[in-house]
Amino acid sequence: MKKTIGILGGMGPKATGYLFDLVTRYTTAGKDSDHFPVVIFSNPQIPDRTEAIINNGPSPLPLLIEGAKFLENAGVDFIVMPCITAHYYYPEIIKNIKIPFLHMLEETAAYIDKEMPEVRKFGLLATTGTIETRIFQNELKKIGKEIIIPGKKNQSKVMSAVYGEKGIKAGFTSQPSSILLEVVSDLVNEKGCRAVIAGCTEIPLALQPAHFAVPFIEPLMIIARRSIERAGCREPVG
Repeated sequence: MKKTIGILGGMGPKATGYLFDLVTRYTTAGKDSDHFPVVIFSNPQIPDRTEAIINNGPSPLPLLIEGAKFLENAGVDFIVMPCITAHYYYPEIIKNIKIPFLHMLEETAAYIDKEMPEVRKFGLLATTGTIETRIFQNELKKIGKEIIIPGKKNQSKVMSAVYGEKGIKAGFTSQPSSILLEVVSDLVNEKGCRAVIAGCTEIPLALQPAHFAVPFIEPLMIIARRSIERAGCREPVG
């Protein structure tokens, strides 16, 4: 019997839609009924996670808990959350629900440990909130991997690419792509990274693996495929 996937989203809406698209795309299906039931709770009014972490802005936690409870009450079998920075609040969210909640960073670390044992240094493109909390650094340290973050100037470029007037959150991709590739070039060519992680789920909206000379790791892709497996499909497409 197929399980129902719950998506706790809205952070941002495009990343939420992209996750649903990935789940649909990578499910082995010959007809509509081969796909899994999916319930999406997309609340763009959840306060910005980086603003809360860095500048003591309004906490997103109450609405994150509300969204998780909504999905639980809707009858989903497990929850996934297409926002990496929001995983800072994961320990508090799971205290308030009784169903499984797949942790995107843990799943990403498990993927890296299995598929990329020879790579040690990983560049991270992420929001300043994610970097400051060290949630990615701590997770990969458990498997003996090193996270390299951009310098202060390049991190400002990453934030501009995501949050700027012509950034990804505003619906643009061309200019953010150019900016992010400058940062990637520094991480790979100057800092010796042998792979790059899309540590913000909106970054793959502007960058694709074809842009890179090194592996480009998408946690959203990893959690989508893991969700498909968890929901009852042992061999996702591709």
